[in-house]
Amino acid sequence: MATKHLKETSYCGLYCADCPFQGTIPDLARDLRKELRKYKFEKAAEVIPFPEFKKYDDCYEVLGAMVKLRCGGCRGGFRSKYCNIAKCATEKGFEGSWECSKVEGCKEFEFLEATHGDANTKNLKNIAKTGVDEWADGSRLWYSAPAKSSKPPASKK
Repeated sequence: MATKHLKETSYCGLYCADCPFQGTIPDLARDLRKELRKYKFEKAAEVIPFPEFKKYDDCYEVLGAMVKLRCGGCRGGFRSKYCNIAKCATEKGFEGSWECSKVEGCKEFEFLEATHGDANTKNLKNIAKTGVDEWADGSRLWYSAPAKSSKPPASKK
């Protein structure tokens, strides 16, 4: 069943239009690099008496990498061929991981925790319950702090 929000909904349960890599971060990094070149800032960095400016070339290189992070979404961009979540879902013929009965505890989602907490997991549950369009028009999450573990901390020996 086609939905109006499916193209912007990633296989992992995040909403692509909420992502700063759709444009904001790559655009700002590109524009800053352009301004730095315009003013030949690499020359100024050589003589500015702060030790941080000794790392100017590294900073400029990181900005270039941020430009390359531009993402067109996993349904139309480059991400799906590198994402194990997208690969798995498409191989199984799923529109998204919300259709998978084995999504709970799946190790493929662990890399998302650093930047999204458990937001995508909560989103997947909501999408499975309400459908893509109702979820996307409602309260979708980009980050959600995971609940504290009920396990006692490991003892130090």
